[in-house]
Amino acid sequence: MRSPWVVGISGASGTPYAAAVLRALFEAGEPVDLIVSRAARLTILDETGRPFRDAHWRDDLTAWLGTTPGDVVHWPAGDLAAGPSSGSYPVRGLVVVPASTAACAGIAIGLSKDLLQRAAEVSLKERRRVVVVPRETPVTRSHLEHLIALHDAGAVVLPASPGFYGAGAGATAQQLVDFVAGKVLDALGVPHTLFRRWTGELNAQKAVQLSDGGL
Repeated sequence: MRSPWVVGISGASGTPYAAAVLRALFEAGEPVDLIVSRAARLTILDETGRPFRDAHWRDDLTAWLGTTPGDVVHWPAGDLAAGPSSGSYPVRGLVVVPASTAACAGIAIGLSKDLLQRAAEVSLKERRRVVVVPRETPVTRSHLEHLIALHDAGAVVLPASPGFYGAGAGATAQQLVDFVAGKVLDALGVPHTLFRRWTGELNAQKAVQLSDGGL
């Protein structure tokens, strides 16, 4: 039986994070159910110049990712009768990337105003793996309270906060995006090679050893 990961994209800036997660899931051979909120479509258009349309979603997704997607099903955000809206629909878990503060709030209080929020609420109540990737900054007390509520409900709250130890201070934007995407896949338990893992050896130490002929 097909058991996909649900990937929800909300309207926060940061659609490159979503693209990197999707590409990595497809490269790992993982099936995906995709939900793109109405606000996210505007953000994708603004950040990439590319549309995302229900009637042409596969072509638009291919153009956006720059690669042919693997096993993917698209559900319109307004379709509250879609598969992921029910706990009996088999999924492995869900990731919301990027997660706007509005999406976090809606999921935290069970608002279910669209399919993205409903699917996240369903995954939480079914005790499935849920990863939420907030990107907006700074945050207010209410934002923090909603993130705490998500944590207490069993979600992994994974802010889009890239580390620099993999590529150093000269890291490209794509390397920083891939770092966050890799942390998302770690939280999902999906193998990847998106960043260099920490080995206990500082880059500075390596440079000194090279200059001293120690390597």
